[in-house]
This record gives sequence, structure tokens and C-alpha cells, in this order.
Amino acid sequence: MNKSRKFAALVIITVILSGFYEVAFAQYDEGENPLYIPEKHLFFAGLVCGVNLAQVDGDNFAGYYKAGLNVGGIGYYHFSRYWALSWEFLYSQKGSKSNIVRQSPADTFVIIEKYGININYAEIPVMINYFDKHKSHIGLGVSYNRLVNGSEYYSTYPSYPIDLSKYPFSKNTFDFLAGAQMHMWKGLFLNIRFAYSIVPIRSTSPPVISRSNLQYNNMWTVRLMYLLM
Repeated sequence: MNKSRKFAALVIITVILSGFYEVAFAQYDEGENPLYIPEKHLFFAGLVCGVNLAQVDGDNFAGYYKAGLNVGGIGYYHFSRYWALSWEFLYSQKGSKSNIVRQSPADTFVIIEKYGININYAEIPVMINYFDKHKSHIGLGVSYNRLVNGSEYYSTYPSYPIDLSKYPFSKNTFDFLAGAQMHMWKGLFLNIRFAYSIVPIRSTSPPVISRSNLQYNNMWTVRLMYLLM
């Protein structure tokens, strides 16, 4: 079984198990729990789908021009009336994309015409969330990222050969997370999240293209979340 199939199976199992816990561990009376669930439970799950708007700090380019998928499953453990722990299993596409022609930071005679980074992760965010009486909530947390695959492309004038295999991306990274979920209708929420690398995504990068060896993911995410009943 390849990595994509294993990850998809993990998301499905998480949703099924959380649904089981809904039935097995129901405890709240009607009106006590601020979340939208007709029968209030300790554990519940949902699905998320949205887009990442990303950049890589340290690559000589700025702007959230790299768009990628952010999809997967989410589970909640509601341990008090207004507080809940959440965890997710995601497929998340990050990276960067140049928007203008740039001069090389290492050689002023080299012009970078095109540049981009594509890095895809299996991501596991864990967050503490505070809910208001309208079911909207905000949260802080961290995310573990396991590299699925990564690639880099460039075009320079004059042509400048670079062996990109010498500059691999780290297989394991961690992000800081902050997000807000606005309750829209029944189990539907709009989620906006900011994420930034706690550790570098790589410690060496092509000097002709990048202005720093240490590079960090910097990203905004906009998603829809639906809590399953």
C-alpha cells in the first residue's frame, strides 16, 4: 500500500472511531454543550477541505502565491463546557512560487526568471479550542508534518546548473498554529488558520537562488469544516 492510500485509510478510521465514541460516551444534557451536535457527546468528528496560501521564508521571494490543498479529517474531545481538544489527519500542500523576476542573491550577473517549491505533507495538528455560546471557536496548537514528497524548480538567465539533490527537505517538521472557526449553519464552519514552522524545513538551500540556508513554511489556510452527526 502506498503512502497516499495509507493516509486516506487513517483519515477514514479516525472518523469511524470518533463516530463510535459519540454513541459510547454521550454525557451532556441538551443546552450544556456549546458545539452544534443534536445529542451532546464527549467525542465527535468531521471533515475539512480547503486551500493553503503559502510562502517559504528564506527563499528570496515574498508573497502567499503558492496555492495547495488542505484536506482530511478532524476529531474533538470536549472536556469542559467551553474547551475542547482537537486533532486532525491532513494531506497538506505547501511551498512557494515566484511572482517577479529577481536578481540572484549570490551572483548579481544571474537573473532568476522562474522559481518554485512544491512540498506535500501528511500533517497531524493538535489544538486547544475555546468555544463561545454561538458555537464559533478559536484555537492554538502545534502540528507534526511528515514529508510525503518535495520538489523544486527554477529558470535562470544565463543558464546556471544547480544539483538540487544536494538540498533536501527535512522529513519531519513542526508548525505553530493559530486559528478561528466561525459557525455558519448547523454543523458547517468556516476556518481561517495561520501556520509557521517551529523548526526549519531544511538547513541547506541553493545559494544562487536562496538568500538563506534556513527556510521556514509560512502559510494561511481557508477551509470549510463539517462536523458529522
